[in-house]
Amino acid sequence: MRTVNVVNHPNSKFNAFTLFQHSEQQSQRNLALLEQLQTTLDVTKLINIFAIEVAKYLDFSGVYFKHADISATARGSRQAKAERQFELKINGQFFGIITYAVNIPISMANYKVLSELHELLINPLKNAVQYHQAMQLAMQDSLTQLGNRRSFDEQIKRAMAQASRRHTRVGLILSDLNKFKAVNDTFGHDIGDNVLVQFAKALRQSVRDTDCVFRFGGDEFAIIVADATEQSLAVIEHRIYHAMSQDALIAKYNVTSSLGLAFMNRADNAISFFKRADKALYSQKMNMPQKLSIVSQS
Repeated sequence: MRTVNVVNHPNSKFNAFTLFQHSEQQSQRNLALLEQLQTTLDVTKLINIFAIEVAKYLDFSGVYFKHADISATARGSRQAKAERQFELKINGQFFGIITYAVNIPISMANYKVLSELHELLINPLKNAVQYHQAMQLAMQDSLTQLGNRRSFDEQIKRAMAQASRRHTRVGLILSDLNKFKAVNDTFGHDIGDNVLVQFAKALRQSVRDTDCVFRFGGDEFAIIVADATEQSLAVIEHRIYHAMSQDALIAKYNVTSSLGLAFMNRADNAISFFKRADKALYSQKMNMPQKLSIVSQS
């Protein structure tokens, strides 16, 4: 069962001086909370800080925040008998929803407290969401909307560290388009860009939700395959070639692709792992027999 309450926080009406309209003790608490909320631009950390403060007034088992571009869950959150949702608005515009998992009804007095606490939360939360959006753009290729090289460099290290902890394997697929420069030179960069967009679409269609696709620039692409096996890489390779064959634009300009595939081994760092996949890509482009660079991690 869910109940939605609308909480509007017009920026023009709020300033720090309103905090002192409460008792001195409450004002100090509010100021302390506001100071803590201004220490981070991480949405999850903000929700954790906020949940600790809310726990002083409300018996709940979970706090959740949802925005169009990001969501966050307070540490230790779990399901309860009911949920109470508050719509957060800034200057009349919907911003997000904060949800409380509760086992007992929220009193009117606590509704008032929550409304005041939301007023303290909303601006730090807005700043954190805007920061997240800016970082996402900085990590994204503007043409294809795939992750860029900076995003790849961060994700490959994270994937390798996670695989080492879990004793699984990471697969890496590098790809580029054969004779792509000829397409640009003959038909123009607009056609070339369209080909790149369609190829990016083919890559996305060929991987699992747990895999990540990137464009480095030009016609260079990469795929990080989590929990990889020989079969999963072979399936992705087959799907890529099939998706390309079914794409009208790629077929029209007779664009083909080369793929270099490798597995991480225990001696790898991000640079050595990438070099082996790149070597495999070069071997395929040179029509040399390709073998997966597999080293057991057991």
